[in-house]
Amino acid sequence: MKKEKKHSKYYYEFDRNLDNAKQSNTDQYSGKTRTGGLDNDHRIPEYYKGKEGYEARKVCDNFDLSYHLGTATTYILRAYHKHETPVDCIKKAIAHLQFELDKIKRKS
Repeated sequence: MKKEKKHSKYYYEFDRNLDNAKQSNTDQYSGKTRTGGLDNDHRIPEYYKGKEGYEARKVCDNFDLSYHLGTATTYILRAYHKHETPVDCIKKAIAHLQFELDKIKRKS
């Protein structure tokens, strides 16, 4: 018998990865990249929020970053907040930047 994989309690939430504009009928940022319509959203870890409440994912959305650039950016933004040392996050960011460079080279 195959063992069933356990998912987080948010795995089945349809809107867990949608931006706030799609989650609610209100303006997504009101001109800012702050938390917006889901204030105090318990699903977003604190290490992805800046001093003023800015969320890493919304900064990436605001700049229309590609997947690899957005992922690298979120790793950089959380680097000093998630672990005792930023080394792992910085290495992951570098890897995603390299993926982006590889993609650009393939297109040329």
